[in-house]
This record gives sequence, structure tokens and C-alpha cells, in this order.
Amino acid sequence: MTLPTSADIDLIQRIIPHRYPFLLIDKVVDIEHGLSAKGIKNVTFNEPHFQGHFPGAPIMPGVTIIEAMAQTAAVMVGVTMDMADKDLLVYFMAIDGCKFRRKVVPGDVLQMDVTVTRGKPGGKVWKFKGVATVEGDMAAEAEFTAMMDLPKE
Repeated sequence: MTLPTSADIDLIQRIIPHRYPFLLIDKVVDIEHGLSAKGIKNVTFNEPHFQGHFPGAPIMPGVTIIEAMAQTAAVMVGVTMDMADKDLLVYFMAIDGCKFRRKVVPGDVLQMDVTVTRGKPGGKVWKFKGVATVEGDMAAEAEFTAMMDLPKE
């Protein structure tokens, strides 16, 4: 069986349990199994966090940018381990070296490039380096560790 190298919204929802309003990626492309992936988020004014962050000056909260990176990483791991329809849960264990460099606002296309720095298929603990950009400008960066809660066979 050949594993996919991209994930549309249908496959994303078959891998991770996140749903509106907390599903923060629209697609994942350039999946290199067990190595890296690129997530895409089309930022729109209709998202609920813009009602209060900030009225009159909507800015995507930094924590949601980091969460979008993590969701990208989880989909990459889920594709790598063929976890569609298998109730994969993923939990943050650590976020390190997090920096924000640019505002992300409605109308932006946020791109999250995540790379595995530790982890292997079948493993529970994975570490990633993530960089989020808009039109090539860095918006945020972080290293993060996650635990894959693999379903019981």
C-alpha cells in the first residue's frame, strides 16, 4: 500500500479528532513520511477568536499558530503510521524556543513547515521543529514534543 503525500480536510478529520472551532489546518502537503510536512491554514475573519482578539485589530493568537503547527505534525505522523479512522490522540508534552515574529491577520495564508527531530513510526514520543510563515515572512517558530496515544490493538 502506498501512503499519501498530502491530506485534504477529509483525511485530516479521519486522522485527528479536532473539529470546528479548533481544527486549525485546511490541508497538509509535501508529506515526507516520518520526516516533514507542510500545513496550510487560510485565515478568515469568521474565526471565533477574532471576536475578542482584538476588536478592531484582529490578530490570530500565537497559541493557535503553535497549535496549527502541532496539528500539521500530528497529521504527518498519522499518515506515516496509517492511522486514518483509528482514533489517534496527540498530546503536547513540551513547547520550547517559541518566538513570534509577525502578526497573522484575516486574509493571510499561514504555512506551517514541520520537521521531525526525534521520533519513528510506532514510537509514542516525537519531537518537531516548526516554522510558520506568511508569504515567506516568518510569523512564528517553536520546537515541540508530543505523545501519540496509539489505540489499543
